[in-house]
Amino acid sequence: MQKEFNMKYYVIVPAHNEANFIKHTLDSMVSQTHLPKKLIVVNDNSTDTTQSIIEEYVNKHPWIELINRESTALHLPGKKVIQAFNNGLEYVDEDYDYIVKLDADLILPHNYFEEISKALQQDPQLGMAGGYAYIEKKGEWIIENLTDKDHIRGVFKAYRKECFKQIGGLKPEMGWDTVDELLCHFYGWKIKSIPELKVKHLKPTGSKYDREARFNQGQSFYTLHYGFVITLIAALKLASKKRKPLLFVDYIRGYFKAKKEKRPFLVTKEQGKFIRKYRWERIKSKLI
Repeated sequence: MQKEFNMKYYVIVPAHNEANFIKHTLDSMVSQTHLPKKLIVVNDNSTDTTQSIIEEYVNKHPWIELINRESTALHLPGKKVIQAFNNGLEYVDEDYDYIVKLDADLILPHNYFEEISKALQQDPQLGMAGGYAYIEKKGEWIIENLTDKDHIRGVFKAYRKECFKQIGGLKPEMGWDTVDELLCHFYGWKIKSIPELKVKHLKPTGSKYDREARFNQGQSFYTLHYGFVITLIAALKLASKKRKPLLFVDYIRGYFKAKKEKRPFLVTKEQGKFIRKYRWERIKSKLI
């Protein structure tokens, strides 16, 4: 029996060719101790059986809705998934306390949204919340190397409505799941990762990224107003976390490519100044 909470929420799940995984995600959603007002699955031009799997759940659960979206077949990291999310956003009203962007390759603990709701209820300044991502290696579930207590993974982000509105929603570009947190800090909101909420990530991040996508990561450093020195540090850190040192070169090349092309920034000059200051403070705190 579902427990009663005051926090009302919507979940939007972009899905492209997720037939091997989406059943696990939907099963973990219908078994939540605190259900959403509505779960919207955006079937983004899938060519496998993703749509028919979703339809099975739509027929059983009136709070699950399927939206079919036509889009390019190209894999565009960051951009494509948020375009699909924003498509789903058109089908929700304003009667919610928080909204969730969820990937279609996850297994959530049954109390996931119960605990997210509790965290948001307990702290009115908490703007974003999420769990910790785990991946399977050699038969064991280990913490995914991109997981950080100061960063909520883009695969499962919950946003308080007021925070979501203030940061301007999610930007359909590579780096969207960094700029949202930086703007969250800019506007004075808190972010919380909850280590007890262990989420199984069935398809590790970046498993299908090509070289162009890796350039895009460097370009995102530029569009966030990082500047070259912070980009160097961020590129080294990310390449190290992924245990692929040569990615560092692609990131730096992507940064200079964006600078040469004068790519539009994702944040204002004022926000960029705050971001650089915030990043330096984080770097210094970890060194000390």
